Amino acid sequence: MQSNYGDVSVTILDNFVAICEINRAPNNFFDQDLIKDLADAFEAIDQDPATRAIVLCSDGKHFCAGANFSSPNRQQTANTGGANPLYTEAVRLFHSKTPVIAAVQGAAVGGGFGLAVMADFRVVSPETRMTANFVKLGFTPGFGLTHTLSRIIGHQKANLLFFTGRRITGQTAFDWGLADIMSSAENLRAEAIELAAEIAENAPLAVVSVRDQVRGELADAVKATTDIEGRAQFFLQQTNDHKEGVKAVSERRPGQFTGS
Repeated sequence: MQSNYGDVSVTILDNFVAICEINRAPNNFFDQDLIKDLADAFEAIDQDPATRAIVLCSDGKHFCAGANFSSPNRQQTANTGGANPLYTEAVRLFHSKTPVIAAVQGAAVGGGFGLAVMADFRVVSPETRMTANFVKLGFTPGFGLTHTLSRIIGHQKANLLFFTGRRITGQTAFDWGLADIMSSAENLRAEAIELAAEIAENAPLAVVSVRDQVRGELADAVKATTDIEGRAQFFLQQTNDHKEGVKAVSERRPGQFTGS
């Protein structure tokens, strides 16, 4: 059975696994609409007794290559200075009840990296690349990453990624405990489904209870974090350095920043 939520499709397998696929190939850039589609899909899955685990994956070359800087929604958000509606949708993802396994092929960049970190588990391959490259764009991390990433890899490694904007490989992600399974690119999705099925074969009420205890008040913490991130991003999006950072990244060159 398949359902569609905008650019997100959900396929329910007969082993209680839901395949939640982003369909914006090849790069799967995200914007507010896409995160809303994902949140709608997750909430529907939570209500479906035929689903006990989610595989979050993408069609195309990359899991999620970052924000769509040309999106009208992003421009509207930058002009408000209030609560970032994109992060309002993102917090809905953290409120979902069903365990999530992210199959991270290709690049997970910026907010796309935050989306991968939102999941309970990550499956990667040697070709996977992850980066919190916000400082190269002249602004600060978002999607709750300043809270969520350090929970997994510790403050020092998270700070290393935040302050440098460096890119890490799937192997490094696995070595750091950021990824749970190292797969080949060809088998990445199949191994994510296998892990989801292993979770889904267990007593569903017990799994949900364990997840709730382990994650604790994560969604509330992410809400508080994204409120701070959103205000910082709004301020920095008005700077010349942000304009230069977007241009430099698109041109694949170091930014010429002036601190203005």
